Order: sequence, then C-alpha cells, then structure tokens
Amino acid sequence: MDKADLQERLSPEQWRVTQEQGTEYPFTGKFCDHKADGTYTCVCCGEDLFHSATKYDSGSGWPSFWSQVNREAVSMHEDETHGMSRTEIVCGKCGAHLGHVFPDGPQPTGLRYCVNSLSLEFRAAG
Repeated sequence: MDKADLQERLSPEQWRVTQEQGTEYPFTGKFCDHKADGTYTCVCCGEDLFHSATKYDSGSGWPSFWSQVNREAVSMHEDETHGMSRTEIVCGKCGAHLGHVFPDGPQPTGLRYCVNSLSLEFRAAG
C-alpha cells in the first residue's frame, strides 16, 4: 500500500489514528452506537475485521467486539506507551492501528476488542 495514496484518501483524523497510533475521543465515533447487520472492515485496505454479531455495548465509548472474523484478521502487539501495559490491535493485512484488546469482555472469548470508529468502514449484510 502506497503511503502517499493512503494519506490522500484518508481524512487527517483517520490518518492520525491508523498510521500514528492515535485514538478518537470516547462516545464520538460513528460506530459507537451502530446496530446494523454486516461486517466492519479496515478503512485502509478493506480487509474484513469484525462481524456485527460479535459487537456489543461495553460502555467504554468505543465500538467493542468479542471476536475478530478469523485469526488472521487482527494482529496483536504489546504496547507500553502512556505508562500503561496494553495489547495493541492492528489490521492483519496492512498493519493499520485499530485500537486495543482487553481481557474483560463477554463470553465465549472473554475479550473486548476496543476499536476506533475512524479505523473502520462498514459493509451491510445482504
């Protein structure tokens, strides 16, 4: 993926989140309260990341999912920035920053993939 083309295509906010490991303010993202059936995809490369069936209201202020679409969809890396120890999640195809995953989600996985709306697009089912 050509970075210059990507920077031209993304908004400055999308670039900051996906390429500079930024975050959006809680409760401001367009997918925070989104309830439609379909698939959430990477805003940078279009890769399928999360199904709406795994989305839930975590109360965190960011779209939250308890599972990714498959093992390869999302990669995880340790993140020690901001004086915290967290697990960063990135698109498994292009490496775009998505957010973080936490071990306080619902069953069956017990995980909470906490994702920035700015890193996502949505494809409706059907």
